Amino acid sequence: MLMPVKAFIKRTARWLGTPWRRANERRYADAEAATLRRVELPNDKLLPIVRRVVAGGERAVISVKGYSMRPFLEHLRDKVELAPWQELHVGDAILAEISEGQFVLHRITDITPDGSITLMGDGNLRGTEHCTTADVCGIVTKYIRPGGHVVEASDPCLCRRIRLWRHLLPVRRVLLFIYKQTV
Repeated sequence: MLMPVKAFIKRTARWLGTPWRRANERRYADAEAATLRRVELPNDKLLPIVRRVVAGGERAVISVKGYSMRPFLEHLRDKVELAPWQELHVGDAILAEISEGQFVLHRITDITPDGSITLMGDGNLRGTEHCTTADVCGIVTKYIRPGGHVVEASDPCLCRRIRLWRHLLPVRRVLLFIYKQTV
């Protein structure tokens, strides 16, 4: 008979203490967030710095801004790791400076022998950008999803999906419409 009373008292005490416990959890979470400040710079200031860092042989992680790489990368949800490149292939996602101070993170659709590169975003229906190998700032080596889930750019499953997506260009408008309705 004593056991159910003890259990009742514990449950009641836990229930009564819930608002204070949650307030403490929020307070500690706010204190932790205050120490981990997120600084957001505009692309025209951040990306030249990223270019210098990657050219120096380091890796850089940046948040994706914009919708041109849908469905593989989502605006302010995903991050990418950029690294120096040794070799470029059709299907690689790269950060390139297509004109003075204008950077894009798009996928390579064509490379000519003279070093000219044609780029197109996964979410674009038409329109391409052109640059040279000298304009390439870095190559995407990792896709970082929310919750810390990391997908390597060389993952065979991801590479197959990217190849398939490139071939679906004629029906991409319909597929992107469906995707936008579900996101």
